[in-house]
Amino acid sequence: MLLLIQYTLIFSSVLTLVALGGCISEHSGVINLGLEGIMVIGALGGALVMSNLAALPGPLLVILSILAAIAFGMLYSCLLGVACINFKADQTLVGTAMNLLGTAGATVFVKAMNTAMNPDNHSSEISYVAAREKFMVSIGGFEFNWFMLLVVIAVVVVYIMLYKTKFGLRLMACGEHPQAADSVGINVYRMRWSGVLLSGLLGGMGGLCYILAGVSLWKFENGVAGFGFLALAVMIFGQWKPIRIAVSALLFGLFRALSNVYSGFDFLAALNIPGNVYNMLPYIISLVVLAFTSKKSRAPKAEGIPYDKGQR
Repeated sequence: MLLLIQYTLIFSSVLTLVALGGCISEHSGVINLGLEGIMVIGALGGALVMSNLAALPGPLLVILSILAAIAFGMLYSCLLGVACINFKADQTLVGTAMNLLGTAGATVFVKAMNTAMNPDNHSSEISYVAAREKFMVSIGGFEFNWFMLLVVIAVVVVYIMLYKTKFGLRLMACGEHPQAADSVGINVYRMRWSGVLLSGLLGGMGGLCYILAGVSLWKFENGVAGFGFLALAVMIFGQWKPIRIAVSALLFGLFRALSNVYSGFDFLAALNIPGNVYNMLPYIISLVVLAFTSKKSRAPKAEGIPYDKGQR
């Protein structure tokens, strides 16, 4: 049971961070379907730091790894900003392309790096076993990951930012009625860029958290197993509200955690259900949940619509 709680919290931390990023972006009026690719690139940045600077003291390594994931995630999200905000490209197509490019680009980069360091090594893996332990603190058999605390802080900060600050209210105005926001002097392009960059920040952190949740050797060609899309389902189920997103992430995280620990529960093991079924559970649940709740969903009115300053 303790292991189930541990996995539930770490997987829900991943989903919460990424879903919050998608929430901020959509509140600004830009649909970020490229969260999957942003997670991969953010994970790449964090993994490179953990692999090459593993000898650093724990706190410093943790901070540098998170900063690297943030930097890589924000830089990659600029593709979405340039294409969809500046050039008014279709946001769905750009996001899909970013997901494909992120996984493929990271795989090629890691293979080239490994080959350069060792001509006989053509793998797409980065090992960070020594560094991974520095993100963990064992408390009575429970492995506490610092991301569990970080995600609580993130939820509080995003909630305060969106509903209690002038910046957040302006951001949401740009996602509801950008023409009205522009008429009172709000720079819609700047606010949408802010939303996209913040989604890159949180998505990059979510990518790093994802690879820390699993083994200490990650093949980049495997991507992030659809967690970017699962985070979008969490965001919709949470109605684009930070607190509800965090609660929804716990539900989806629980079903994802079952695939890791089901063999440890006698009543589940006795059912003789293949492990792949448990792996599919969170995605099946997301389809069922969205099918029954999508009619009541209220997304920001102007999301996905390129802003035209001349339109009223």
